[in-house]
Amino acid sequence: MPDRGRVCLLIPAYNEEAKLGAALDRVPPGVADRVLVIDDGSTDGTAVAARKRGADVLSLGSVRGVGAALREGLRAARRDGFDIAVIMAGNNKDEPKEIPVLLAPIRSGEADFVIGSRYLKGGGFGGDMPFYRKLATRVHPLLMSLAAGRRLTESTNGFRAFRLSLLDDERIRLDQPWLDGYGLEVYLLFKAIKLGYRHAEVPCTKIYPPKRLGTTKMKPIIGWWDMLKPVWLLGSGLRT
Repeated sequence: MPDRGRVCLLIPAYNEEAKLGAALDRVPPGVADRVLVIDDGSTDGTAVAARKRGADVLSLGSVRGVGAALREGLRAARRDGFDIAVIMAGNNKDEPKEIPVLLAPIRSGEADFVIGSRYLKGGGFGGDMPFYRKLATRVHPLLMSLAAGRRLTESTNGFRAFRLSLLDDERIRLDQPWLDGYGLEVYLLFKAIKLGYRHAEVPCTKIYPPKRLGTTKMKPIIGWWDMLKPVWLLGSGLRT
């Protein structure tokens, strides 16, 4: 029987007033039971833009990192009785119309954890995707595949959905300070696969705006090291 669990759309955002508004404007009605923007200490009108479009806002009060923001959002979703979390970027690089595609394997009972892949047939990326990111988003899945023992085409894409019941597993420990940055999403994917939860990839689109409209807030070296740490630490057994 199809899963009709309640869906919470989580959107972490830091100083994304203009891009967040555009992203929320493109979210189709009815794809989520709640839209929750986690404001990671923004100093612009991010929270105002979210509320103006009907989203709930969880303000952290200071900059704590995207991983910490997601952790707080997941806590709120679980506390309020939601069954499925969908995570989407606040910088308008994801395609909200693809949320039903992301949810389909969970709804049908085929998967517990689903990640969007720009590299599957039917997926893609548009705009000015930086060369270093093209390289990194190919190399990271190769390393992750070796460490996790499963072939992956995406491992860093934040566009994903999963059953919140996964977080009841005491072997998944999100409350670790080293996961406050970009590593939390990689950690969660790695643990879901290694612990035997059903994992699936679906085609998705990533949109990279022209450089004149602003670049990513992720610093290439620091940010990508954040995402490599879980692969190294978990794969070597230095962290759990």
